[in-house]
Amino acid sequence: MVQSTLATVDAWMAALVPDRAPAFERLRALCQARLPGWVERMQWGMPGYAPAERDPVVSFNSQKNHIAFYAGPTAVARFADRLQGIDCGKGCVRYRRPSQIDFDVIAAMLDDIYARGETMC
Repeated sequence: MVQSTLATVDAWMAALVPDRAPAFERLRALCQARLPGWVERMQWGMPGYAPAERDPVVSFNSQKNHIAFYAGPTAVARFADRLQGIDCGKGCVRYRRPSQIDFDVIAAMLDDIYARGETMC
């Protein structure tokens, strides 16, 4: 997908390749459950979550060779010990296969981001 022109998260989810769809359904459900009161919307061609009137703090996307979870550099650094062996960028976590995703770590990251009221950058 890289950067989608789809207008809604529902449309984006419907366009996913079948082997990745369950992982994204679970990521979406975690974001909705762990970020109460935050708005879900498409921005920068991917689903994002943030308090109303703010740019997304958390996003995810289906890239050609990986699943990307964007949590910001502070969160990625704070959870580096639990992300060992996973390809991480400055503010994102890249999973080559859906089976690599540790949803417990993602849930903990979301809880931490929400509690701290963080921004992505």
